[in-house]
Amino acid sequence: MATNWGSLLQDEQQLEELARQAVDRALAEGVLLRTSQEPTSSEVVSYAPFTLFPSLVPSALLEQAYAVQMDFNLLVDAVSQNAAFLEQTLSSTIKQDDFTARLFDIHKQVLKEGIAQTVFLGLNRSDYMFQRSTDGSPALKQIEINTISASFGGLASRTPAVHRHVLSVLSKTKEAGKILSNNPSKGLALGIAKAWELYGSTNALVLLIAQEKERNIFDQRAIENELLARNIHVIRRTFEDISEKGSLDQDRRLFVDGQEIAVVYFRDGYMPRQYSLQNWEARLLLERSCAAKCPDIATQLAGTKKVQQELSRPGMLEMLLPGQPEAVARLRATFAGLYSLDMGEEGDQAIAKALAAPSRFVLKPQREGGGNNLYGEEMVQALKQLKDSEERASYILMEKIEPEPFENCLLRPGSPAQVVQCISELGIFGVYVRPRTQDLPTSPGYQMKP
Repeated sequence: MATNWGSLLQDEQQLEELARQAVDRALAEGVLLRTSQEPTSSEVVSYAPFTLFPSLVPSALLEQAYAVQMDFNLLVDAVSQNAAFLEQTLSSTIKQDDFTARLFDIHKQVLKEGIAQTVFLGLNRSDYMFQRSTDGSPALKQIEINTISASFGGLASRTPAVHRHVLSVLSKTKEAGKILSNNPSKGLALGIAKAWELYGSTNALVLLIAQEKERNIFDQRAIENELLARNIHVIRRTFEDISEKGSLDQDRRLFVDGQEIAVVYFRDGYMPRQYSLQNWEARLLLERSCAAKCPDIATQLAGTKKVQQELSRPGMLEMLLPGQPEAVARLRATFAGLYSLDMGEEGDQAIAKALAAPSRFVLKPQREGGGNNLYGEEMVQALKQLKDSEERASYILMEKIEPEPFENCLLRPGSPAQVVQCISELGIFGVYVRPRTQDLPTSPGYQMKP
């Protein structure tokens, strides 16, 4: 299954010229990031890191990922509506992980007061790798599902043109023709637009919760521009702005700077460092409102690693998706091994397995945003420290997926073109909109092709 660009990767002079052309095309197409030196300014920008050549995805696995995305949409939505499942699943985690506990506390407060929103919107991204089987064939295995701030739909919409350009320069028109069109930003915007429409106020706006230092702003602008083309206006505000200028009226309609908000789209709020006490208060205000949240607090909790692990238990999918055996089978086929580290015999056995064969496992905390997982010796040391502590309940153990490596050329700002061993990760965006009242038309969800 390995992607082999053969002699193209051996000709350094040709690679350098291709890299120059690819970078210029990436800049022209808008594959952009703000710089780390000026993260609040778009006056000086650079290109987002990318591979010089496209990566091969087996068509059967791509179709499998498309097919199962609607199932994941339905599953995430079912989990978010099952308060008892969330409470039971996260009961040990919230005792040890303060961030998850704070999210869950807001969830409880909203349930106690009564959920005000009537339209529910999910924009998620399910990430996969291709596990090498003993017979050499690849299998689709899910790494995680991102239910908040699922990013790079905008930049991904612009990269096919870059790779087509590179292959066209090489006169590889047949290969260039096999690169699929890829416009998830349009689909994500369609989901937001549908939620805005169902909210029912043509004067209301979409509120994008942004970080003050946002390097990935062009990814977000792609979705904003799609909405504006549909005459739906977006305002960008931070949590601090909401704390100072956000309010609810007697019907719990949300207003920011005096403007009514129909949809709140979170591109912040997925990591502990993004919250101050003021920001937590702002998040609660947003959750109490009748605006459609993407995600609402229950859906963010549905994307935690602990929930992912619990869903792999026998019978859980059947309980959450009753009468849907085909969907259950499609979902389960993508699961890697997932293990609880709660105190007790089950957690003890999982730790023993990992310590006996550390290369086969990865240790995951309840975090989004990348760079949090522990492997190899780091994992071993962490497990030795955690094994007798209740703190271990804030982690899960996952079977390490072993995809087949291949060579490609990585392009990064400030670094020379470099041929390295790579592994592929496939992200499929999913969109669903669910009105709370049954007299409105419902949309069970659809998948956005990458």
